[in-house]
Amino acid sequence: MKTTLRTLVLALVLAWSYTANAQKFPGLDPSPMDAATFPNNYKIAEKSIKVIYSRPQLKGREVTKLAPHDEVWRTGANEATEITFYKPVKFGNVKIKPGSYTLFTIPGQKEWTIILSSDINVWGAYTYNEEHDVARLKVPSTQSKDILEAFSIVFEESETGADMYMGWGDVRVKVPFGI
Repeated sequence: MKTTLRTLVLALVLAWSYTANAQKFPGLDPSPMDAATFPNNYKIAEKSIKVIYSRPQLKGREVTKLAPHDEVWRTGANEATEITFYKPVKFGNVKIKPGSYTLFTIPGQKEWTIILSSDINVWGAYTYNEEHDVARLKVPSTQSKDILEAFSIVFEESETGADMYMGWGDVRVKVPFGI
């Protein structure tokens, strides 16, 4: 009888431990999250700017189908792109305080409107509200011979601070920040 009881208890413990540890983890996201920083040298710990964004893939589609002209875009995939400034920066003629903002864009044929919004933790651009804009800046859009399959952001040092480059397909956009 004791052996049967021990066997039953052991079986119940094993069954419980199996179900307690049988969580299902999702596979890789088709638009993986990434980060870009300035300075982008990993040996420099103190950053001025950090962008967290998801990287949609073209997969044979046109950029304008995924980021339509003249419509507010989340600047990536999934959650809207979030940009954090660790020190005051100049965005066009507007001085931006340190903090986190959502980075929306309005793609266009020859120029893009870059928007810093006070809304954060936003999914997509579905709840975008122009009243929460902190600043807007229009920048030219250019074309490259090189094709980028995944939407990408990178920073480079400039004379006035940092330039943030966004690229996808053959589209390239440079956004200057004064630091």
